[in-house]
Amino acid sequence: MQIHPVRLSPGDDLRVAVESLLGQQASHAAFVVQGIGSLSVAQLRFAGAETPTGLRGDLEILTLAGSVSPDGAHLHMSVSDAQGRVLGGHVARGCIVRTTAELLLILLPSHRFSRELDSSTGYAELQIRNVPD
Repeated sequence: MQIHPVRLSPGDDLRVAVESLLGQQASHAAFVVQGIGSLSVAQLRFAGAETPTGLRGDLEILTLAGSVSPDGAHLHMSVSDAQGRVLGGHVARGCIVRTTAELLLILLPSHRFSRELDSSTGYAELQIRNVPD
């Protein structure tokens, strides 16, 4: 296990940045175990929804976590707006960092993650494989 603290900058797309971090580290399996910061735009897909909903304004990231594979990230996030209302869901592309985003990325060099269609759920689900030493 390798631990990598990461800071994203204003204007970064949160999901794009997380997915590119995996490739930059030449890794095939990782988890974002926590994230905090601020966004000017959040694109969240709520439970049961087909498409993401765009939230705009001064948003605080309260929680951010998920798995990252070469096939993409499966991230969940909760954000609060300027009135303290909290919303959360699946992180889509287009979540734009306002001032900063601070993440803790855990790389798992002895594993390979992939996403494959699961006939029982109808979604591309995480597959975990051990890599021999």
